[in-house]
Amino acid sequence: MDYDILILGGGIIGCSVAYELSKYNFNIAVIEKDYDIADDISFVNTSVVYDGSETSDNIMAGLEYIGNLILEDTCKKFNVPFKNIGALRVVNDENGVKKLEEMYARAKNRGIDGVRLIDSEEVYSIEPNINTNIKKGLYSENVAIVAPYDLAIAYAEVASDNGVNFRLEEEVLNIQNLSKGFKVTTNKNKFSCKVVINTIPNEIYIQENGIVEEKNSEVSENEFKNMSYLLVADNYKNKLNKIVIETLDKNTFVLSTPTTTTGSLIGIKSTEKTSLDDNLDYVNNLLIGLDKSNINNLFRESYDKDSILIDDSEIKRGYIRVTGTHYGKITMAPAIAKMLCDTLTNNLKCTLKKNFLDKRRYFYKFREMDREELNEVIALDERYGKIVCVCNNISEGEIVDCIRRPLGARTVEGVKRRTGAGFGSCHGSYCYEKIINILARELDKKVTDIVDDSKESKIISSRIKEFDGV
Repeated sequence: MDYDILILGGGIIGCSVAYELSKYNFNIAVIEKDYDIADDISFVNTSVVYDGSETSDNIMAGLEYIGNLILEDTCKKFNVPFKNIGALRVVNDENGVKKLEEMYARAKNRGIDGVRLIDSEEVYSIEPNINTNIKKGLYSENVAIVAPYDLAIAYAEVASDNGVNFRLEEEVLNIQNLSKGFKVTTNKNKFSCKVVINTIPNEIYIQENGIVEEKNSEVSENEFKNMSYLLVADNYKNKLNKIVIETLDKNTFVLSTPTTTTGSLIGIKSTEKTSLDDNLDYVNNLLIGLDKSNINNLFRESYDKDSILIDDSEIKRGYIRVTGTHYGKITMAPAIAKMLCDTLTNNLKCTLKKNFLDKRRYFYKFREMDREELNEVIALDERYGKIVCVCNNISEGEIVDCIRRPLGARTVEGVKRRTGAGFGSCHGSYCYEKIINILARELDKKVTDIVDDSKESKIISSRIKEFDGV
């Protein structure tokens, strides 16, 4: 066998599973079709860590609850931004009050502590800048925020340092059953393995003849959800300090949360496609006086279901499937990883690694260091004294480090996601060219070979007078 375990998909779930399994003496590879890992995570590098009280699905709630308990220690260990700030869900009518009471009852039945119903007076004492007439609120002190991309990168880096092979730019074409294990064919190679863990969201199945079937389920318009994110600048004076969620109707809610860096983030979920003006109208039901001048950036993403399926019914044959998507998948990922790890270690002969390295290689963040620390680091490497992104104070040293680390950045977007360079108010107009040149130098490539995010996104087609034709 080429590998004991092949993990298909290098998203947050694939990376967390790779980390958990790397603690054992398995030969593991992760196959990812994109240039980089964690491409399933939004550019908005802030995600809510739920506690399991908000969902009506008991399985999803259990995964959120376990993930919530795991994440704070994990983030501290791997130096991933994590803030436990609490969440406040508010309503302004009797129907909403009934929903909150049901949610509170579910939390109590599930044994989730730190959740309580509060009246409007206490809501305004917690968040005086809420711009709506509140009847009641539900407050949870367990809810936090995390930098999900940093978390996925941390899982992958530690897994890589412990021997997991990440095979990027490889797409699975076929999975064939063997008498023992599977043969997995990609666009580049063929591998044999004992176990396949499929974390690709598109619901891929293995038929009896060994052919991969992709299920394209039709989604009705009212099931499809659009999520718009507004990144709010520091110049907005009425921002909220907690995660605050207001449900406007059965298809629309507004969420406001601080970010793990500076500023705040507004999310608007709707079944309708909304413009910036529409989003501002929704947001101003919750916030005071937010306008276009306060918006740094706008992101959108769409998804069809809030459900993750973990299918281990074929574990005896060595096939496990994790499919679907969910707003709380960042919270659930460590719980899913531990569950799958326990399942596999109970079904395969294995031992814990004696030399397992459960820490991440150290890195510096210029904007978080004081003058004395900066001087010490610059004395060791002068590149930390050269600012590339002036909006977010990102140094050349940080960019070089993110390229040279395990599973380092190979694209401009990879650098932006890892360091925050290019996410400032100038949207990369100052640092974009500098990042391209640093990538070319560090990867020993021509600038014409550097891409934005994938091989289809070349930035510079050729040098002047090198065009094939006009």
